[in-house]
Amino acid sequence: MRIFLCLLWLPAAAAGLYAMAIYETTAGDSGKTPLRWPAATGVRRDMSHATLLMFAHPRCPCTRASVEELNRLLTRCGREVTPHILFFTPENAGADWTQTELWRSAQAIPGVIVENDPDGKIAKQFGAETSGYVVLYDSQGNLLYQGGITGGRGHAGDNLGESAIISLLSGGQPAAKNAPVFGCSLLNPERASQPEITTGFPSSISCTK
Repeated sequence: MRIFLCLLWLPAAAAGLYAMAIYETTAGDSGKTPLRWPAATGVRRDMSHATLLMFAHPRCPCTRASVEELNRLLTRCGREVTPHILFFTPENAGADWTQTELWRSAQAIPGVIVENDPDGKIAKQFGAETSGYVVLYDSQGNLLYQGGITGGRGHAGDNLGESAIISLLSGGQPAAKNAPVFGCSLLNPERASQPEITTGFPSSISCTK
């Protein structure tokens, strides 16, 4: 009987692990990011240094890795860039809705300007549709980079996006100027896709309003 149950469980477990792997490596959506800094936006661009914007959902567990990577990036290039993290905030949300552990982690990073983005208005200007989306503009307002800075959903560590930004801020020529972004849907968190896993393994957590 035990052998029979094992034979039933193993394929189900394998299917669950496969679904989780697909979920963690499936990139999120992104819109059209302007090649020039928008004329009217709620963020002040640094006229002397590059300006980096990260768009985040305060309740997206995947974005913890993006914030960690930003912290690591700034330890190497913090003097070359002015970084902002803009947290999506629903239009009718209370004052403390955004004050999550992720928000506090962002505030703890030296030099980072943490701000609310009511109803995702600024995110829409920059084509950000997935939590963790990053854009980098030079001091003249030209787009240098767009995309994510993690190698997978919730995975910290060396990745193409982070390497590209470090290269750009150091005056180098990166292999690419964009990379996939991994995270929950920024403006419609209830639509964040996740696998249907019924094997007893915990599924990844998506954002909630």
